[in-house]
Amino acid sequence: MIATVSTVKDTLANVQRFVRGNLAGGVDHMVVFLDGPDAEVEAWLASQEHVTHVVADETWWGKRPADLNNRQRLNANIAKALLSVVPGVDWLFHVDADEICQIDRSVIDAVPAEYDAVRLAPLEAVSRKQWDADPTWFKRLLDEPDLKLLEVLGVIDKPANGHLFHGHVEGKTAVRPGLDRWLTIHRTVDEKREEVPHFAAAGLQVLHYESYSGEDFVRKWSAMLAAGPEISLRPVRERTKQAIQALIGKPLTPELREQYLMRIFEQTTEDDFDTLRELGLLVEADPTLGTHTPQPLDADAREQLAGLLAALAGEPKEAFRVCGPVGPAQEALSRLGAGDGKKSWWRKNGRS
Repeated sequence: MIATVSTVKDTLANVQRFVRGNLAGGVDHMVVFLDGPDAEVEAWLASQEHVTHVVADETWWGKRPADLNNRQRLNANIAKALLSVVPGVDWLFHVDADEICQIDRSVIDAVPAEYDAVRLAPLEAVSRKQWDADPTWFKRLLDEPDLKLLEVLGVIDKPANGHLFHGHVEGKTAVRPGLDRWLTIHRTVDEKREEVPHFAAAGLQVLHYESYSGEDFVRKWSAMLAAGPEISLRPVRERTKQAIQALIGKPLTPELREQYLMRIFEQTTEDDFDTLRELGLLVEADPTLGTHTPQPLDADAREQLAGLLAALAGEPKEAFRVCGPVGPAQEALSRLGAGDGKKSWWRKNGRS
């Protein structure tokens, strides 16, 4: 069984695209931490058979970490630790709300036993001022000759995938649930914070809807800057962040501010769609055409997962930090009655 974990703050329409796309693309169950209350999104998630969700507000955190990336990492590794004792999940991917996994199940089912991690290669949506519907054209990672061609044509500033892509180029990873491997934002690491060997192959990809339109650019950057004082970004995106921060600090009318935000989008993010498509450098993909039928998480296992998450509300989360000692995480699971897996949890909760 394939599961995902995500920390999400987005519109209902985008969350629906995220959930439906991932379930159609090869995922069986999704653990979603809402990064703050949203009654509409929460009600919809609660109605989904293949989703377990948590409202990660102050009630969840006790003391909410200020840094978004820290909240994401903690939530991911909490889910990973719990799924190490909740039976049924073989792989757990850490993805964002603007990412949709495209997993060939025959490929991931054949991953050699010596691998504890799997990598999804990124495909990034082409950025245009406006799409008539969700984008179905995506940029792929290019080799040096094509990158140099795009530089000479003036499509990108430097011959590097980091200048073709506006978001990450690392892709996303999964781990076999356990306590001695940790999920970061893009990697799986060991106790020394060293990246563990990842299995990668054709058929393992993630669609990234990174600022795919002018409207989404404005929405996403506004949400990111409101999410916390520190956001880990690649250097090429720091320029965009600093420009937007400077603009937001100026006494402009909302209409004028939006005009300048769109100018920033045009200068930093909008892609030359026609050139990229004519040169054959794009991939066409539509997640709504996915044919995967999700495998339901066993009802007992789903109840166990929800119960463990509820029991963690308000409890300190430091035991689950990246590369922290395994002992505190084991002790936390034992206090929850999950130290030896499913049987102990049912026994503690009065079930046979």
